[in-house]
Amino acid sequence: MSKESEEFSTEIVQSGVDNSFSVRVRPRLPDFLSSVNLKYVKLGYGYLINHRLYLLLIPLLLSALFSHIGKFTLEDLYNKYELTEALFISGLMCPMLYFLVHSMPRSTYVLDFACFRPQNEYKVSKAEFIELARKSGNFNDAAIEFQVRVLKKSGIGNETYLPKGIFRPGYRTSLNDGREEVSMVMFGAIKDLLAATKVKAKDIKILVVNCGILNTTPSISSMIVNHFKLRHDIQTFNLGGMGCAAGIISIDLAKDLLDAYPSSYALVVSTEAVSYSWYTGNDTDMLIPNCFFRMGAAAIMLSNFRFDRWRAKYELKQLVRTHKGVDNRSYKSIHQREDSEGKKGLSISKDIIEVGGHALKANITTLGPLMLPVSEQLHFFTNLLFKKKKTKPYIPDYKLAFEHVCILATSKKVLDEIQKNLELTEKYMEASRKTLERFGNTSSSSIWYELAYLEFNSRIKRGDRICQIAFGSGFKCNSAVWKSLRNVKRPKKSPWIED
Repeated sequence: MSKESEEFSTEIVQSGVDNSFSVRVRPRLPDFLSSVNLKYVKLGYGYLINHRLYLLLIPLLLSALFSHIGKFTLEDLYNKYELTEALFISGLMCPMLYFLVHSMPRSTYVLDFACFRPQNEYKVSKAEFIELARKSGNFNDAAIEFQVRVLKKSGIGNETYLPKGIFRPGYRTSLNDGREEVSMVMFGAIKDLLAATKVKAKDIKILVVNCGILNTTPSISSMIVNHFKLRHDIQTFNLGGMGCAAGIISIDLAKDLLDAYPSSYALVVSTEAVSYSWYTGNDTDMLIPNCFFRMGAAAIMLSNFRFDRWRAKYELKQLVRTHKGVDNRSYKSIHQREDSEGKKGLSISKDIIEVGGHALKANITTLGPLMLPVSEQLHFFTNLLFKKKKTKPYIPDYKLAFEHVCILATSKKVLDEIQKNLELTEKYMEASRKTLERFGNTSSSSIWYELAYLEFNSRIKRGDRICQIAFGSGFKCNSAVWKSLRNVKRPKKSPWIED
């Protein structure tokens, strides 16, 4: 049995046969603010020491250098050395200074990003969704009723987007439908991004694409290379099967590649093919993704050119990845399978909320030491060392680490549980809830639609820290923290600008 504490929620369920009632008890999100796992705190400080040691050494070296330079004047140089010797010394110092500057770690910047909004012909209200599903003949009455109940409590609005071909009678997933959908959403987002950044396609050196279900040959990344005629020596990577958390994984991979290729541009594209993951059977655990997943894609332009700091929007400050796949329940919580009739779909376990809670707990506990103010960390350790027995440890206020939070727009229930356990205000949750309502769950691109919402409402100010949190199969919880480099004005092109 797991050592981590479990809480349970009750749910009253009415039977459709004899109108009787039963009480169902299910695990809910663990109260991870009432306990703390020191293993993850230690891991967070390990990241801090390993990746930021130079911050401690550089001030010491510079202070020692300037203490000597401060005593040295041009008159000393003129009196002690001849002109040729002075020029020789200067010639040695310039390369040293050059190598010092270029040996320092480069920052990863977001020049801009773009999120695709499909045309109005793809809009599907909840009522239309049920009507089309019923007319398709692909679902029995119990499956239709189940989807009605899920949509009612989902938090999804009436203006989300779906490829309506999935409601054809006898619909079967096909590569052509999948390619057509991802081509539309990806190419649209990339086109808007290139126009916004003024970066030429031939100048992009790195391309990272993630799409969970659709895996084509040639790859989706090759589709982009072919369509936009990218350079022949571009470094391309195609991530699949990594779920909604793959967007942050793509950012992490792109950052590592930028470190290997200094002064480069990296294009990151996150999307999902709804038409290829659509389920036409009647197993309730496989019908849940139908109710939540919607069309969408995000394209992000990253750079590590030093001078791009002056035109970039954001700088990557921290990125933490947590993988709970060693635990069988976590590993099996989201998986693709076939039902008894051989129809493929994504199966969502009833343990998904509890599994996600433990992954989130591990992730934010690791992230805390990297982002919390020193005063909050001192308070935490003082309480930890000197607290009395049988008292709960002091839990840091994670709201002090960020001005904005973008949590993957999964479902209303998940967002409610996270808000309660992290003690977040409605202001912190607004972007996630509005994105879920307007666009549904667009998978790995969801966190970028949320950031676009904050930009559209002029919420981002210079110095603000934005934490993106995403969950995915495996089970994974990943987080990225960005720092705004300027006051971000309302963009001219945004998925939130209504026609």
